Amino acid sequence: MKLNSLYVALVAAVSSSAFAAPTDLERIEVKGSYFNDYKVDNANGAMRTSASLLETAQSVTVISETIVNEQLATTLGEVLTNDASLTAGSQQRNREVFNLRGFELSSSTGYLRDGHQHWSHYQQPIEILQQVEVIKGPSSILYGQSGPGGLVNMVTKKPTATTLFNASADVDQHGSTRFMLDAAGALTDAEDLRARGILVKQDVDYWREYQNGENRERDRFLGALIVDYDLSDNALVRVHYDRTDDEAGLDTGAWIDDNANVIGDDKTIRDMSWAFTDITVENLGVDFEVYLNDHWQVKLGYNEQTFERQRFESAPRKPGTFTEGDSYESRPYDRFDDWQFKTAFIDFVGEFETAGLQHQFLIGANSLDYYYGQRRVSADYFDFAAGQDEPSRPTVSYKTDDTISETEYDYYGIYVQDLISFSPEWQLSVGGRYDKQNREGADNESFVPKVGVLYHPNPSATIYASYSEGFEPQGSDTLVNETDVNNGMKLDAVTSEQREVGVKWQLFDDRLMLSGAVFDISKKGTLVTEALEVPVGEFTSKTNQVGEQRHKGFELSAQGAATDRLFVMASTMYLDANFERDEDLEGKRPTDAPKWSASLWTRYELNDTIAFNAGAFFEGERFADSANTVEKDAYTRVDVGATYKLKVSNTDVNLRLNIENLLDEDYLGGGGLNNVTVGEGTNVRLAAQFSF
Repeated sequence: MKLNSLYVALVAAVSSSAFAAPTDLERIEVKGSYFNDYKVDNANGAMRTSASLLETAQSVTVISETIVNEQLATTLGEVLTNDASLTAGSQQRNREVFNLRGFELSSSTGYLRDGHQHWSHYQQPIEILQQVEVIKGPSSILYGQSGPGGLVNMVTKKPTATTLFNASADVDQHGSTRFMLDAAGALTDAEDLRARGILVKQDVDYWREYQNGENRERDRFLGALIVDYDLSDNALVRVHYDRTDDEAGLDTGAWIDDNANVIGDDKTIRDMSWAFTDITVENLGVDFEVYLNDHWQVKLGYNEQTFERQRFESAPRKPGTFTEGDSYESRPYDRFDDWQFKTAFIDFVGEFETAGLQHQFLIGANSLDYYYGQRRVSADYFDFAAGQDEPSRPTVSYKTDDTISETEYDYYGIYVQDLISFSPEWQLSVGGRYDKQNREGADNESFVPKVGVLYHPNPSATIYASYSEGFEPQGSDTLVNETDVNNGMKLDAVTSEQREVGVKWQLFDDRLMLSGAVFDISKKGTLVTEALEVPVGEFTSKTNQVGEQRHKGFELSAQGAATDRLFVMASTMYLDANFERDEDLEGKRPTDAPKWSASLWTRYELNDTIAFNAGAFFEGERFADSANTVEKDAYTRVDVGATYKLKVSNTDVNLRLNIENLLDEDYLGGGGLNNVTVGEGTNVRLAAQFSF
């Protein structure tokens, strides 16, 4: 029962009892939980403002903090398994790669944090997140250059006026530990100054091991502080800072043969035990929110992200033909990377009426200033075979490199969007963006439109159809290949288009959201190079910008409360994805893009003290190479969990037990022939969560 429904029932009962004899008193018994913490009604990223999903002409999935906590998730990849439209790619070098509707998400343009583009070449600190939003399809209209699959928007936790203090500790069967503190509250009696601080210390012992017998390990620290100050009743300023220090041994993935079988033992890491990556990431920013009047609001935001990484690689190379016991070459190097992301935006959001039509209007601008610098020093190559003593770490350092390889560019965009309500049943969403990139040798200008029509047969349902475009500028504005017939050819940005038809329907007094979408996405303008049968002078190839990728399919999902005690998050996707107009890849399927995928996570509350969780995650057959010669088998992973709630000295305590891969399924995750992720067997996690 929803909270407002419960309140109305209680008021009605009390009112009637005032005029009835005691024998006529109605007994009301409330069973189950009325708090629906699986279902989220609004998303921030799809419309650049908090918008109802029923008024969003686009498929959007929102994964709540509750689900993240129940699953004891420690990485973004574990969170995103709850949406079947996302599949994992390679997880080598302590980072995660994802495919959305079959298209790989770029580290620079595929992720947002609170609406800012976010450099995501590392495992995200999910402990600071309130929810994760998966925005499907091209979204360049509001955020600029981005891929055709969509975006992942990470919404962070904010300060609260109410005092809260949460502490938790979890451990797994390998001895990995994670400790977290999350505190918030008002700093003044007037509650106009509020803050929130989060601290995390994590030590991971992985199940895979190096060939000298040592286990791979990871050491991570996270600190975050967010402060809100009410400048007035109508104005807020927010300052945020977070820092992640993450050091881990390297594991570039397993090697598989032509039958998709792991070569050697599943636990074997081909990298040397002295290979590591050491990352420091800092985010510092400020946001303003000002209500100009009852109908208009202005939002301004700035974020500066600094990402520094040292990576000391052993860089193993898989030979063309390799069986366990053969030697392979390693090419060690020490490398330092420095990325700097500076993002800013200003949005004017308003509601007004013209000629009897209601408008929810957005006009704004955003920008990105990008810098990347690299130093690198290589060591001598060496050969290694299983059973040999591990070579010592080479005595090289990136600090001796006097040269820096640098890349810089910036871009800005101006966008407008209007949600027009013609009646309670009909709405029209229209918008467009002009975008300009300034980059040496790769200047680019683009304009993209977006339009959607929404029909509401009743207040709890929406049927919509939408069209959107996206773009990704090339690395150069001309083709550079002196042996190609078209050397010097002008290059346009790679473009994408999506056509989507969908339905969203809320059931059971709006407690459960059902949704479905049919989509057709095309990506055009990729470079296709063909070898000339007969060389023409010095020219041996011909390149044209005619490559195309076509992804079609449908999605179904359910999220919310099925009963007073049963909560569910479920989704499935069918995907027909192929390369077109490419001599080498024509008709081939992209790697790690299964035809069928599905996910399910549930909670059943036995009573107010005990709850059980059960989930299943399915991925169909996927190719491990672009030539489609090696196919990884389908698999289903089953997870279960349980929570026991108790109160100790006015402290709420949740004790959790989770078992991942209950049936000990053997499977391969994302990645290709020389960097595949091997699925872990049964893994047990225990956690204690305290709320003071």
